Amino acid sequence: MVRSDKRVLEGLRPGVSAKEAAMRSRRISLVLTDCDGVLTDNGVYYSDRGEVMKRFSIRDGMGVERLRAAGIETGIMSGEVSPSILKRAEKLRLQHVYLGIADKRELLFTVLARHGWVVDNVAFMGDDVNDLPVITELQASGLTAAPVDALPCVRQAVHYVSAASGGCGAFRDFAEWILSHRLRDITLSAEHAVPPLVRHTTME
Repeated sequence: MVRSDKRVLEGLRPGVSAKEAAMRSRRISLVLTDCDGVLTDNGVYYSDRGEVMKRFSIRDGMGVERLRAAGIETGIMSGEVSPSILKRAEKLRLQHVYLGIADKRELLFTVLARHGWVVDNVAFMGDDVNDLPVITELQASGLTAAPVDALPCVRQAVHYVSAASGGCGAFRDFAEWILSHRLRDITLSAEHAVPPLVRHTTME
């Protein structure tokens, strides 16, 4: 899916031009995401045996495949330890699965050191306050995003806000946004790039 220039411009927050987003997207080697509230709708089904299941979007799975085809790895970092997340990660053949993480910022730097990456090489999607330390670290040179139903403080902190809710294709939308910017002509001048407010994209 390749968007028109107009579509590529949508979703950018003030202070991050389309030219800058294009340059950053070309440096991305890893897209990390929270699970609950991003890959799921933040709900979970319980019985007397505990967690029964979570709902995931098939479209998000295709987003992982499209990133992989572009040479970009994908991973999950979650504060939860859930069999459902493990099964979904196995299905998607994810190389980076980090569960039960109390300090996501600390994990970020562990992953970077392990693989020889820097913050410029990472994009991240989150929805809640425990995602803010990672979002803050990536603000200056990485890429960050949130679903439309993320907490207001998270939506205000990220580079991109998807029109989709968590569990309903938000991750796929972010993946397409990154891929679209990688194809963008970075010679376009910045004055054509920054809309005055957050503008949301819709899935095609």
